[in-house]
Amino acid sequence: MAGDPQAPVLLCLHGFPEYSGAFDDLIPHLEEHFFLVAPDQRGYAQSWRPAEVEHYAPAALVADAAAILKHYCSDRPAVAVLGHDWGAAIAYGLAFRHGDLFERLIIANGVHPIPFQRALAAGGAQSAASQYINWLRAEGSEDRLAENDHARMMGIFSKHMDMSWMDESKLAAYRAAWGTAEEVRGMVNWYRASNLQVADPGAPLPTEALPKLPPQALRVPMPHLLLWGEEDTALLPECHAGLEDLCDDLTRVTLPGADHWLLHQKPTEVARHILQFLC
Repeated sequence: MAGDPQAPVLLCLHGFPEYSGAFDDLIPHLEEHFFLVAPDQRGYAQSWRPAEVEHYAPAALVADAAAILKHYCSDRPAVAVLGHDWGAAIAYGLAFRHGDLFERLIIANGVHPIPFQRALAAGGAQSAASQYINWLRAEGSEDRLAENDHARMMGIFSKHMDMSWMDESKLAAYRAAWGTAEEVRGMVNWYRASNLQVADPGAPLPTEALPKLPPQALRVPMPHLLLWGEEDTALLPECHAGLEDLCDDLTRVTLPGADHWLLHQKPTEVARHILQFLC
């Protein structure tokens, strides 16, 4: 937590393979304006890290975030929820199910389930870029991610990305947050519990093999800001193609010179766009 507890609440939800420290570079630019709450989500760092996959069902993860909002916003809605990567999936879930708990939605290089599933199923570039999902879902991936001082985890973290922001102190903090293979299991269980389907490259999946994602139930009703580091190689532009059709009020902002880790690479610019959107 950071900022004045009497200020408007901004809930910040991290993704894989980060933890609450995902927002360490951004918070100093926003704490004069908001009360920022950035939890370790279930399965990460100092949060509850059960081993069983069923504890990571999307509804349970969204319920965690909703409970946090209700705790800190008992008398008024939060000003916004900010989600990055997997945190974006939870932020979207909040928008679908708990839109009364916050006023605006901010997504930073994260995806709405409908266009993302469409891209994953197409057998094209996004399917190829997302083959790591099936690798993470395989039993025992947590052992391989934790071995050799998390060497494989860092490989996933840094593949085709600018990691110049990751100094030795940050790396030590991330390794401490990841912990043992048993603790890493909670992180990868997010992937195992998801029903999204990934096609093999060049082999599109038939519609009947995909989960049912009704657009009317997955609409974003509040003002929505999408911040996109345009050099992201894990999530490609096709992941958010057609997002306007699922939102009542969407603003897109592209950040040149940033990739998936834009919160670390461009915190000043990200904060500027957030302030313009919220203030």
